[in-house]
Amino acid sequence: MNESSIPVLDCLCANFRRASRAITQHYDEALRPLGLTPTQFTILQALSLTGTVHQGRLGEILTMDSTTLTRTLDIMARRGWVEKLQGSDRRERKLQLSALGRVQLDRALPVWQEVQARVRRKLGAEPWQALMTLTNKVTSVVTE
Repeated sequence: MNESSIPVLDCLCANFRRASRAITQHYDEALRPLGLTPTQFTILQALSLTGTVHQGRLGEILTMDSTTLTRTLDIMARRGWVEKLQGSDRRERKLQLSALGRVQLDRALPVWQEVQARVRRKLGAEPWQALMTLTNKVTSVVTE
């Protein structure tokens, strides 16, 4: 489908969701041979940046609901990519990237970088940067 055949929707939510589905499918296709979903890759990437983090805080960073995050983290923990640590009480969970998770992230980074570069080339450097800035701003505005 080319850009001109996509109808303009007069709804910010609809346009972001449509773009999100298209982007997710694009990254999913690239990461699938590595046994990773885009969501799992994003969690690995976030944990590599945050170090040890409370699960609730990770959910805030990723703007993910707790049920989806818990389900995904359980799969990742079973695969040995994420370590779940006991917090100060029984309800508190801390998370960190495991050694195997670091290996998986390192395997996926070149594939992810290629997808990033391909999309950046197609969009152009200025629109790419503007989009990165805008999506972060929209996220901040709607989560305040």
